[in-house]
This record gives sequence, structure tokens and C-alpha cells, in this order.
Amino acid sequence: MDAYLLVDFGSTYTKITVVDIDEEEIIASAKDITTIEDNIIVGYENAYSKIEEILKGKDVNFVNKLACSSAAGGLKMIAIGLVPELTAEAAKRAALGAGARVLKVYSYELTLTEIDEIKNSDLDIILLAGGTDGGNKECIVHNAKMLVDNEIKLPIVVAGNKVASDEIREMFTKANMYFSITKNVMPSLSKLDVEPAREEIRKVFMEKIIDAKGLRNAEELVKGILMPTPAAVLKAARILSEGSDEEAGLGDLIVIDIGGATTDVHSIAEGEPTKGGVSVRGLEEPFAKRTVEGDLGMRYSAVSLREAAGSRKMRNYLGDTKREIDIDANCKYRIEHIKMVPNSKEEIDFDEAMAKVATELSMQRHVGTIESTHTPMGAMYTQIGKDLMEVKYIIGTGGVLVHSDNPKDILKAGAFDAQNPIYLKPRDATYLLDKTYILSAMGLLSQDYPDKAVRIMKKYLVKV
Repeated sequence: MDAYLLVDFGSTYTKITVVDIDEEEIIASAKDITTIEDNIIVGYENAYSKIEEILKGKDVNFVNKLACSSAAGGLKMIAIGLVPELTAEAAKRAALGAGARVLKVYSYELTLTEIDEIKNSDLDIILLAGGTDGGNKECIVHNAKMLVDNEIKLPIVVAGNKVASDEIREMFTKANMYFSITKNVMPSLSKLDVEPAREEIRKVFMEKIIDAKGLRNAEELVKGILMPTPAAVLKAARILSEGSDEEAGLGDLIVIDIGGATTDVHSIAEGEPTKGGVSVRGLEEPFAKRTVEGDLGMRYSAVSLREAAGSRKMRNYLGDTKREIDIDANCKYRIEHIKMVPNSKEEIDFDEAMAKVATELSMQRHVGTIESTHTPMGAMYTQIGKDLMEVKYIIGTGGVLVHSDNPKDILKAGAFDAQNPIYLKPRDATYLLDKTYILSAMGLLSQDYPDKAVRIMKKYLVKV
């Protein structure tokens, strides 16, 4: 049989999925600890040995081997723009959509203090934006000069005012900087165009970052590491929503990915108001939107999750019978034991309470909000962000969900709450679970076989 071998070099686990292309079936899957500290190939080979055991006796011909990666911290970026709410925010959204962790966003003209911060940051790529096309160009030119004068030798993607492009190109070329120039992330006021910047970031990731993270050895085993893992998940979510040439999509959907360090939310929806008489304010929202909450994680970010939630919210999810639990101690223990697997009922219940907090807060930050203003003409309603109240599907992925006996209860923490109605969360969605961790694999497969990727996801995403 002809098969694809699809690999996700994750921050904790290396996951391998084998797909029978003709039958559109997952015939094997396995995972093992990612060994980025020593040699990433070791973790791959450990997982692959399990695949070989599963496939023993079967005649499998791997016609292609593809991979994505979030190992070694994934793709880390900073975004630089002009106005915080406009071009700086647009740059941030472009970076997030490319699968990056955005360490910081800088606005206006860079200072020497900020340059020192950038020098001391463990980052991979700089996204330099600023100004609408034909608008302010002094800021982006100043920031480009600051990067040159202070010898910031990192890959730079320029996606700002096109009027400044020639000057920046000349400046960076003379300084022997590694850079690429693409279309403005915000060509006109409040109008986004993030896809060209996302694609350019992906190219830089493939060309430069793979070498820097020592992942090039993995390319001897696979055709190539095509993209960061979050970008693969977003790609899978988008094609599942929109469908392909031969396969209908599911429509508007949300993916919630609860991890050890972050909780990522992906929404595929226009997000226009679902009620009449509501006006929209603020920066245009991307159809395929990703947000990353670095303070909402199950292990690395356990203490910051408790700080974000407060003890009352945690105890509400734990229930009245667990009032005696020391929340601070439990969160601290998880940071100190990041590979902890809960065994006792108390440990499982605590993990699930954390997951509910992560789901609730990450959804609050991702969805739009509604504001009411009283005027002589009556109440006026304004929407900021995406209205996701009519989204059809919420898909959960991540270890705490996959291993839970009650994944729907965790995901329902992100649903519309009549007690807090300003957040435009889904009201009546169907809940699906990525039980076999296929989303990143299907993002990779959709590069070559979009129709098959959609059908496989429909088959293997489990209704809960």
C-alpha cells in the first residue's frame, strides 16, 4: 500500500501518523518524548520503532514523508509596528497566523532600551511593519536603521509601508542582513492583508530556523519540515471549515489546543455581527485567526494560569468537595514536574479544573465583545472583535482532553455564558475531539491531498 508518513516534532512529544492514501485511513500512530536537548533523531527513532511494530507484516511503501515542528520552543518572533492598535496589532496577527509565539510587540520608534531587549531575547525572526501604504514612513525607516546600526543579525520580514521598501532594501543589503520584503500587513486604515507575511515567515522558517534549531538532521529522514506545528493545525482547521474542490467543509469552527505551556485558539469564521443593529469597531479580524495564551498552560504555565484565574474560579471548577486542596502547591508541583502524568482521582480532577480555566479564559480573550451605549435615541451596540456565537463546531485537542473521561465538560467551559454575555462565545456548538492527534498531520497532508485530508478529519474527529 502507498502511505504518507507525517511527523510532528512537538515541544514534548514527537508524534508520527501513517496514512493509507488509497483507503484514506490512519493505519498507525505513535509518539515518544522529543529529544531536542541531545539529538532530535533519537525521539523520532523511538516513535518510529513503535510504528514498525504496528506495521509488521504489512507491505507499506512510503511515497512521502512530511513534518512540522514546535520543538526547541517553536518559532519565536517579535513584531514591530507603528500604532499599537493598528499596524503593530496587524503585525502580531500575521506572526500568530504563521504559527509563531510572539514574545513582544513594539510600537512607534524603537529606543535603545528596546534594542537591548531585542538583543537579549531568544527569538528567531523579526517582523517589521509600520504605516499604511503611502502613509507614515519615517517610523519604519527609523526602526530599520536602528536594527542595522545595532547589528541585529536575525532574519527580518518587512511587511510595512511600500513607499519605504526601496530605502529599507538598500539599507539592509549594505549591512548584509538576511531579510525579505513582502506586502504590507495593513495596506490601508483598518484593512488587513496578513497572508503574504504569513507565507514569507513560513519560508524563512524553512530556510533558516530549521538549521538554527538543529533540525536539519531530521530532513535526512523526511522530505522536509514544512511549517511550525501551529501553522499546520490552522491549515487543517481552515480546510476542514471551507472544504476542498471535491469535499464539502463543516462551516465555521473553533479549535482549542490545550498544551503544557500555552492554550491556542483557532477560529475559522468571518465573525460579523449575528444580530441586527450592531456596528463593528476596531481593526478588521482575519477569517482564520489564531491567538496564543502563554499564561494558560497545564505544566510550564501552571502558576501563571492560577494567577490569571484567581483561586475562586479554580475552586468553582474543583467543586465544593475539594475546598481543602492547596491550589498554589499543586500548580507549583506541575511546573517542577512538567512530565507529570496524573494518576490519582485528585490529580485528574485538578488537571481538568485547570483545563476548564484555560478554556474559559482563552476563549474570552479570543472572541469579540459587545458594548452597549445609552443615547437619546436608545441603546447603541458596538462589537469589537469576532462574533462567534453561531459557530457550528468546537474541536478540542491536547493531552488533557484526549485522556479525559469528560472532554465535553472541559470544552463547554468556553461556551456562551448568560451570566457574562458581553463575550460573543458559541451558544449551541457540536463538540468534537481530536482523539488521535491528527490535526497537524492533516495540515501537512492537505498540501498534497486536500480532499483526502478533509475526508479523513471527518472520519476520525470524534463527537463527544
